[in-house]
Amino acid sequence: MTDEIQQLLDQYVAWLKDKTVLRQVKDWVEITTPYLDRHNDYLQIYAKRENGAYLLTDGGETIEDLRLSGCNLDSPRRQDLLRTTLNGFGVRLNNDALEVHASPEHFPLRKHNLVQAMLAVNDLFYAASPIVKSLFYEDVVAWLEVQQIRFVPNVKFTGKSGYDHLFDFAIPKSPRQPERIVQAVSRPRRDTAVALAFAWYDTREVRPPASRAYALLNDSEHPIPGEVFEALRNYEVNPVPWSHRDDVREELVA
Repeated sequence: MTDEIQQLLDQYVAWLKDKTVLRQVKDWVEITTPYLDRHNDYLQIYAKRENGAYLLTDGGETIEDLRLSGCNLDSPRRQDLLRTTLNGFGVRLNNDALEVHASPEHFPLRKHNLVQAMLAVNDLFYAASPIVKSLFYEDVVAWLEVQQIRFVPNVKFTGKSGYDHLFDFAIPKSPRQPERIVQAVSRPRRDTAVALAFAWYDTREVRPPASRAYALLNDSEHPIPGEVFEALRNYEVNPVPWSHRDDVREELVA
C-alpha cells in the first residue's frame, strides 16, 4: 500500500512540474500553475527579485475578480475570514494583492502557500449568485454547531515535506473516535480534490496514527464529478456530499 501511495504522490509531483509554465514579463516572471480558478483558467502568480530575495504576488487578480463577479468583501465577517485565511498561509494583503516574500531556500514553500491561499480565498468568498444565501463555509459551521459537534476552526499543520497546510476544522480525539480533520469544499473539482488529497497525505504521517480526514462537498448547485471521489479516496480522504452529511454525523459528534 505504501508503494502504491508513493507512486500516486510521484505522479502528482510530475503533473505539477509538467504543467507549470514560465514567461518573462519585464522585471517579473509570470508563473502559470496547473490549478484552475472557477472560470477554468489557470492560476497565475508573479515573481521578481527584491533585496536579495523574491517577491511573489497574484497582482491583485484574486480579489479583483471576486469584486467584478459581484462578491463584496467589505463586511466585517468577510474581512475577518479573509484575514484568518491569509494568516493561515503566511500571506499578507497589500492593497488588493496577495503577497509573500521568499528567500531562495524557502521559495517552493512560499509559492505553494500563495497558490493555496488564492484557491482558499476563491472557495471561501465566491458567493455572487443571488440564490446563494450564505457562504458554504458558514453553512458547515452552522451545521456543526447545531449538531453539537465540537471543533477547532482554521487549524494549520506542517506536513512531512515542510509545507504548511490549512484545514477548516479539527475535531479533537474522544474516548470513542480518533482525531478528525474536516475540510469544506465549496467547488468540488479535480484540481481542488487533488490539492486536498496531497495536503492530507503530506500531513497524516505527522498526526496521530488513527486520524481521519473528511471532505464535505458542496453538491447544492452542481453534481460532483466522479473523479473528485476517486482522487480523495485514493489518498484516504472520506468524501461526503453535503446532501448526505447526516451519514457521518455520528462519526463526527462522538
